[in-house]
Amino acid sequence: MKISQAIFAGSSKKLDDRPKQRLPEFAFIGRSNVGKSSLINMLCNVGKLAHTSSKPGKTRLINHFMINESWYLVDLPGYGYAKVSKKERENLANINHGYLNGSKELLNLFVLIDSRHDIQTIDLNFINKLGEAGVPFSIIYTKTDKQGVNALDRQIERNNTTLLQYWEELPPFFATSAETGFGRDKILDYIEKLINNINS
Repeated sequence: MKISQAIFAGSSKKLDDRPKQRLPEFAFIGRSNVGKSSLINMLCNVGKLAHTSSKPGKTRLINHFMINESWYLVDLPGYGYAKVSKKERENLANINHGYLNGSKELLNLFVLIDSRHDIQTIDLNFINKLGEAGVPFSIIYTKTDKQGVNALDRQIERNNTTLLQYWEELPPFFATSAETGFGRDKILDYIEKLINNINS
């Protein structure tokens, strides 16, 4: 898939306040400082489509970006922010819960994991809740340029072993780098495949 157009379509707190035009949706979520905004900008080949900041946790709303006038890339508030109040964390969790459990247009949620570290309990809990709710998801490993190929393979294998303690089958996963563009084509091809599946 080639992205020729990426336009900010609106922000919302509730499902009903999404852009009125209904299109397939692909959402992105992750913990603090996982590189979500950088990844979104890399995928769309637009430098500042999603706001990046040295201060993690800037996404507080559901942000829709219309891609090629045919689908939405959805930037969700993250989870696991330690530097916000308990009330704010609950508010963000409610925003995500309402969207993930209510959007009939959501074809896939990409859960971002830092490729340099073991998958954390908070990630596992979030992923397992997705399974319980029947939300289709894939995993994106970010920041792969920060380590060598062998170290990356070992880390992903460790994480897969951990996931298989909870899942009979591994979800699709992708290795990426926002710095080099690595993994971009595979993710976009996967999105295109899912869109074609619903149109066939």
